[in-house]
Amino acid sequence: MYKEGITPTVFNLSVKAEYALQAIFDLALQKPGVPIKIAEIAERQRIPQKFLELILASLKQGGFVESRRGAEGGYLLAKPANSILIGDVLRFVENKKSRRRTESPFADLWKQVDDNIALVTDQTNFGDLARTWQEKRAKYVADWVI
Repeated sequence: MYKEGITPTVFNLSVKAEYALQAIFDLALQKPGVPIKIAEIAERQRIPQKFLELILASLKQGGFVESRRGAEGGYLLAKPANSILIGDVLRFVENKKSRRRTESPFADLWKQVDDNIALVTDQTNFGDLARTWQEKRAKYVADWVI
């Protein structure tokens, strides 16, 4: 049996992929077209700033974000959050071949797991994710009426 509150998973993301998703999610929550400083994203998402710089540079090459220079510069989404799929970001960042053996009694099972993960991540965009998160958080805002 699993401990309460712990959800078992066979789906493991690299730290880089996790941080890339968090960075794009953070930008999806911001006002469109307004550049956000790396330090602000790093602080909000608890990502080491130097690592985030490398991740954002990579995401820029992938066409997910763009940067603006200058005092008012920073990073912003390169396209609307609704058009950026979680699956596209994961494939770009992870960019690795499966290390699973094809000659295994589990091969078909792992392929089904991978296919189902792709099904979910390819139907989930950052705009919907941000909207759902904001709605969920709004439900739990204390109403301090005295």
